[in-house]
Amino acid sequence: MTDIIIIGAGIAGMTSAIYARRASKSVLVLEAKSYGGQIINTPDVENYPAAPHISGFDLATNVYGQAKALGAEFKFEKAVNIEDHGGYKTVATTKNSYDAKAVIIATGSENRKLGLENEDRLVGRGVSYCATCDGAFFRGKTVAVAGGGNTALEDALYLSDVAGKVYLIHRRDAFRGDDGTVERLKKKENVVFVLNSNVTKLIADKKLTSIEVTDKEGVVTPIEVDGLFVAVGRIPENQNFTSVIDLDAAGYALSGEDCRTRTKGVFVAGDTRQKDVRQLVTAASDGAVAATEAIKYINGLE
Repeated sequence: MTDIIIIGAGIAGMTSAIYARRASKSVLVLEAKSYGGQIINTPDVENYPAAPHISGFDLATNVYGQAKALGAEFKFEKAVNIEDHGGYKTVATTKNSYDAKAVIIATGSENRKLGLENEDRLVGRGVSYCATCDGAFFRGKTVAVAGGGNTALEDALYLSDVAGKVYLIHRRDAFRGDDGTVERLKKKENVVFVLNSNVTKLIADKKLTSIEVTDKEGVVTPIEVDGLFVAVGRIPENQNFTSVIDLDAAGYALSGEDCRTRTKGVFVAGDTRQKDVRQLVTAASDGAVAATEAIKYINGLE
């Protein structure tokens, strides 16, 4: 019987592990892919306190090492179900099942797709969801970025130093992301803004050769590109756990600021829960709160 099982090894989940281990609780962290979550693909993090310039990979590795050094156990298995037995919970993975007194869900979210024909087929053949992962393959070439949030802006900025030309395509005339990044992009001579428009078609033979963009008036414009980087948001990975948590219309877990859910002993942290601000600092904050509340629950102090 483990004290706390944490599902997800992003910043929220690993922060929970640190706080739980410092309270001498046994911790098992289950992660479907690799530690770090989505921040691991960010080349330069500039808004994390006391670390004005650090790569997402280095930041995640530091937090992972800290949790490991404190004695947190990590297993790279995908959690697919949680059963509530009152005094304990059972978490099933694709390989095993584990029992714990409390569970913290910190699964984060996955890339939202455009939903276009051939999109899945063209992943790795011109379509990508990670500019820092795949940008080097398009050095000196023409690419497009679809999206209007911070991820899209950061992708476009990164690609502007790699690709020959970058089209930034957004369905509105204003961006949701940081104004400072927008201003930096406007100063880039190889960045072209395509606003009030959506990518509506992918054109390819064996790989992507061009896209079609449709503006709000219905005018369709073809654009020749070698690559398309999709950054139109993310989808929370909560559907496997609806037996113990409630979701909002967008699929995010409902909880208070105490990270508690409708099931006693089950908590949520980070991007997986309904909240207004999704940043590294708020993920770390959630991780600390969720672990603290889980510790109180186990100790009978709730």
